[in-house]
Amino acid sequence: MKLVLASKNPKKLKEMNEILSGIGVEVCSQADIGVDVDVEETGTTFEENSRLKAQAVMEASGLPAIADDSGLCVDALNGAPGVYSARYGGEGLDDAGRYRLLLSSMPMGQARTAKFVSVITCCFPNGDVLTARGECPGTIAFAPMGEGGFGYDPVFFLPKLKKTFAQLSAEEKNAISHRGRALETFQAKLEEYLKK
Repeated sequence: MKLVLASKNPKKLKEMNEILSGIGVEVCSQADIGVDVDVEETGTTFEENSRLKAQAVMEASGLPAIADDSGLCVDALNGAPGVYSARYGGEGLDDAGRYRLLLSSMPMGQARTAKFVSVITCCFPNGDVLTARGECPGTIAFAPMGEGGFGYDPVFFLPKLKKTFAQLSAEEKNAISHRGRALETFQAKLEEYLKK
């Protein structure tokens, strides 16, 4: 089965294929099928934004489309940046700029607990929708560490492993990450769906 990814992030595409290829699912990019859809993320929840993206790409391509909306929720910042994680601090910032802003925004003396959240939605041309949510708890590091991953990975610290997401191998990260957990749940739902 082929799903179109409602994202232009090559790292997300690679991550999804690594996890879903085990059940015979190929996730392709919009470019692979000649579609170019930019969806305005107007939702206030990860679920709403994930569905908006999957629905738009499914309608444009006529193929089942999968979308992920994910972000970092920091307790000391009342859940921010949350659904605005990719746009935190405005248009001019890259990943490093966003996590530096996050570090400078952390209130002194408060708990640094946080979680990454991912919601996966797949919209099918027949109107069916599958949704799965995954979370990964951690803390905000005091300084970036590691070269891997993307986004806030260098500052998202896992106390049990004593590493940030950016210090994990792809296999280690996929096994415990919010997206890995959401994809695991999604994979089980998709397997059931395909049996119908």
